[in-house]
Amino acid sequence: MTRAVLSLGANVGDRAGALRAAITALKDDGLVARSTLYETPPWGPVEQPPYLNAVVVVRGPRDARGWLARAAELEQAAGRTREVRFGPRTLDVDVIVVTGDDGAPVISHDPQLTLPHPRAHERAFVLVPWLTLDPGAVLPGHGRVADLVAALPPEDVAAVVRWDHLH
Repeated sequence: MTRAVLSLGANVGDRAGALRAAITALKDDGLVARSTLYETPPWGPVEQPPYLNAVVVVRGPRDARGWLARAAELEQAAGRTREVRFGPRTLDVDVIVVTGDDGAPVISHDPQLTLPHPRAHERAFVLVPWLTLDPGAVLPGHGRVADLVAALPPEDVAAVVRWDHLH
């Protein structure tokens, strides 16, 4: 059994519907908790619409590669294509952290699956929802998520806005 923190985002089509469908599908995979949705500006060099983002915690009989495979399945089910790096997405699912039953983080330097996620510590759209979901969360190798959020530029944190149109 492992525990994984996944970051979900969508900025094409029915953004909320894509996130809801992925979160619903994860219930069968051991969904433990989910954040509310947040609207965030796009990240990266490509001009595109804003994202909706969420963070979920899942626990189940998958290893780190199994969570990566599940993320790819969810993206495929949402019609994700990979034409432009950092481009618009119907669904993006990133594996942020995986821990074993003993609480030890899975560390991976494999280019296909780097763990913990190599840029999570600098992304408000990951850290802010994660912090609201788990105020005691720790990003291995970087420290407490609360401290990481506090160290981000205030304008980056302020740009992560709770999206209350879920229902």
